[in-house]
Amino acid sequence: TELKHEIKVARDGSRIVTDLTLKLLEPTDQAAVEDVMRQAAKHRSVASTDMNSVSSRSHSVFTLHLNAVHTEQRQTLKGSLNLVDLAGSERLERSGATGDRAKEAVAINKSLSSLTDVFVSIGKKSGHIPFRNSKLTYLLQPSLSGDGKTLMMANLSPTEDSYNESLCSLRFAAQVNKCELGKPKRAISEVSSSEDSCVESTSKGGSRTPRKKHQVAGRNAQGRNVRR
Repeated sequence: TELKHEIKVARDGSRIVTDLTLKLLEPTDQAAVEDVMRQAAKHRSVASTDMNSVSSRSHSVFTLHLNAVHTEQRQTLKGSLNLVDLAGSERLERSGATGDRAKEAVAINKSLSSLTDVFVSIGKKSGHIPFRNSKLTYLLQPSLSGDGKTLMMANLSPTEDSYNESLCSLRFAAQVNKCELGKPKRAISEVSSSEDSCVESTSKGGSRTPRKKHQVAGRNAQGRNVRR
């Protein structure tokens, strides 16, 4: 049976996805990192349509959680890197998708529409950003709320038959280009001397770079579950 992943919010505002494997890695262990990436690629949902024999039927989100420790100042610095591969929008009359493939196309288009709404609201500096309209945008909320930086690359088809899809992608990219997320913040935890616990605090830039990196954690979420 397929697991139903839920998105939970941690005390520090970060996102936690249930029923996923969080694997600890040494940042210098290249082989282990590549092995995790290969495992993530295997979980990508693809199927054949009239447009593509290996059409993506889901978005894919791969998250790296990084922790660094400054032993002298007894501080830890936490960060996350989200690698997101969005499935492209799809017109059913071209893809010929039916049954489950058609349902996947509708879900993909709906989540992309929700992502567009988020970028439109950010670009207009609206008081309310509709992050909760989809699981994809809710998962990425910390990265799109001024706590980080975002880089997006839009892929276009070189064929004339894909003119409409390419035009939609360009319009989407133009909307994203209007967004300003502001200066990213550093999430620093201070290690208590009396208790072996961390008190979360946030400071804006300028703090000393931690000297010792302890671990890198990789997590993969199948886009099929994220976008529902």
